[in-house]
Amino acid sequence: MKKSDAFEVNFDGVIGPTHNYSGLSYGNLASVNSREFHSNPKQAALQGLEKMWYLATHGVKQALLPPQERPHILTFKQIGFQGTDAEILEKVAKTSPDIFRACSSSSSMWAANAATVAPSTDTADGKVHFTPANLVSKFHRAIEHPTTSRILRSIFSNDHYFVHHSALLSHSSLGDEGAANHTRFCTDYGEEGIHLFVYGRSAFRSVSHEPKKFPARQTLESSQAIVRLHQLQQQNVVFAQQNPEAIDAGVFHNDVVSVGNKNVFFYHESAFVSQENVLSELNEKFKRVSEKAGKNVSELIFIPVDSAQVSLEDVIRSYLFNTQLIQPPDQSGMLLIAPKECEEVSSVQKYLEQLLSDPSSPIQSVEYFDLRQSMQNGGGPACLRLRVVLNAEEIAKSNLGVFLNERLYIQMTHWIGKHYRDRMSWEDLSDPRLLNEVQTALDELTQILQLGSIYSFQCIYP
Repeated sequence: MKKSDAFEVNFDGVIGPTHNYSGLSYGNLASVNSREFHSNPKQAALQGLEKMWYLATHGVKQALLPPQERPHILTFKQIGFQGTDAEILEKVAKTSPDIFRACSSSSSMWAANAATVAPSTDTADGKVHFTPANLVSKFHRAIEHPTTSRILRSIFSNDHYFVHHSALLSHSSLGDEGAANHTRFCTDYGEEGIHLFVYGRSAFRSVSHEPKKFPARQTLESSQAIVRLHQLQQQNVVFAQQNPEAIDAGVFHNDVVSVGNKNVFFYHESAFVSQENVLSELNEKFKRVSEKAGKNVSELIFIPVDSAQVSLEDVIRSYLFNTQLIQPPDQSGMLLIAPKECEEVSSVQKYLEQLLSDPSSPIQSVEYFDLRQSMQNGGGPACLRLRVVLNAEEIAKSNLGVFLNERLYIQMTHWIGKHYRDRMSWEDLSDPRLLNEVQTALDELTQILQLGSIYSFQCIYP
């Protein structure tokens, strides 16, 4: 198998039938500000699907990750609520509304937080490694990883090619937020890569300073654990501390302030502590793997954005860096998949126009997508996808039922239209009839995607 036969596959989270604005993510300004809004699950799911289909039709390999079941009855039972599902819903909604909100969250739609992945070219055993994120910083997200693990194991079930690790120990010292704080740089997807792991704090080491307003979710120790589990070479890894001032401004994950693809790194000047040292280390390590591979590409291309061009406030309003930086096979330059908000924030629109007018820029085009249902909940294009580098043989050994083609696109459009409501309120979420609708829809989806029993209502899991 030639190394050039490797691809970066985008596994997008399908937005679920109970998509709602729960406002649970302190530090995520959009999430908190949308807390009392009514949502439109049908529109949300179709918006995400259209983005996926656009990329698929431009030659980018695109796949789906199914939504998680919400409200999560199993969690209610695990913390002592008893009775029928309908009785439990009524009890929790009336007596423990905060727990009810947490177990009804839509946050699993953001697949960038689902896991961290290492491709077979970079691991000592030559296999693709997956570690679901424990997401312990937020209760509503900490309940996700058991289902995430079952989904990933169902899609990548061949242990000759894939290794699945359990989520890290559920303790704040090992807070792991997944691929939202991880970027891989390479000359080609099938070549050896450099891994950037970004953390907000250290549990056991003294760091220069930490955020004062909002919590730092990712720890250095969790990133180090992922490196060990995935059998990555230390010489191919860079650890960087996220700028505490950026976290306090609302940059809750690194993918809100930087994005990379292949040998291009697009970032804001306020992204990291000791930023010059971080960039220098990245470049030196990238040069080494490039020379080792015998490639002409010898250095990273850095595209910094300073505050005079786009303020950190406008970065967060627009999600300029929570974009997807894509290399479509039918284009020579890179494509930026951006939310429409980037057109509506004047400083961002002006910056992107200047970027595209520069003939030396590796980013040559931008496509804007209406993802407002996700954006109002606090996640943009980059949040919605988990990047998995796979070669042609590994793709063939995966569950092909989740890979998007025209047939699946039509099936998904019909499935969403059949099962999703176009308005969701908190009163709806405690309705047993909605729970039955959701379980019927998800059971049908597992058949469409050929996933087997992955949900607790299909088979009770410990």
